[in-house]
Amino acid sequence: MATREIYETTFDEDVQTDSSAKQCPECDGRVTTNAVETICEDCGLVVDEHQIDHGPEWRAYDNDERERTGAPLTVARHDRGLSTEMGRGADANGNTLSGRRRRQVARMRREQKRGRFQSKSERNLAHGLGEVRRIVSALELSETIRDQACQLFRSAQNENLLLGRSIEAMATASVYGACRCDGLSRTLDDVTDPARVEQSRVTNAYKTLNTELGLPAKPVTPSAFVPRLASELDVPDQIRQRARRLAEDSESTGVTTGVCPSGFAAACLYKAGCEQGQLLSQSDVAEVANVSTVTVRTHRDALDGLAV
Repeated sequence: MATREIYETTFDEDVQTDSSAKQCPECDGRVTTNAVETICEDCGLVVDEHQIDHGPEWRAYDNDERERTGAPLTVARHDRGLSTEMGRGADANGNTLSGRRRRQVARMRREQKRGRFQSKSERNLAHGLGEVRRIVSALELSETIRDQACQLFRSAQNENLLLGRSIEAMATASVYGACRCDGLSRTLDDVTDPARVEQSRVTNAYKTLNTELGLPAKPVTPSAFVPRLASELDVPDQIRQRARRLAEDSESTGVTTGVCPSGFAAACLYKAGCEQGQLLSQSDVAEVANVSTVTVRTHRDALDGLAV
């Protein structure tokens, strides 16, 4: 078979074709067009470039074939997103199925549901990834954190860290570990709140992940908590910026080492509010930071001693 018969619809970007319908707007010269741009042969003016191809990015080799693309692969599903979905009342073209065909599809759907998981570990993986997606959605985290948490749960299962531990606890610990690795301002209480397991189990599971997998967890600084707490308290930007500077100056002196970052951030907001003339109650600040008023007063006294 000749080469031209195989590549009938291809083109060469170097092939120039005359464009008799147009003339050069500068010199009225001869204009040629290739697959990339339209130029004048006389003066070299680029008349048009970056032409848009409005055709499909796929090529049909069969008359019945409409597309070859699909949803991208994702680590948030146990089968990477390659699961089979069966309709209930219509086919792919939207045509209504007959009664005999609907009964046949129902039987196929039942068998597909039974054979969805090949092993017990795959079933546990699907349950754990579903729990990760639920917690990430409740915390309104990004898809990047979701994928990292799902991959962390997969690694924990591959290392047999689920033996003797709750799947829900390990899923929650994976979300918390992903937040810690990215330096997000999420405390263990925030992550455990939408979970379906006790906090002590989540703490144990996270310690196991951190020890066995060697997570590159970053310490969360008080300055990272300031924007979120300021948003919940609905304070002006001046107070938020002053509290951020107070937290950063305190971090440079080493005073924040070993303290609760959310509590110290709450104290910075309380002190900044007092300086700006907007008195924030200690109880309100402590409530959004999930700490006690004693913690806020203790860190406020430490800030007063620094004179920052």
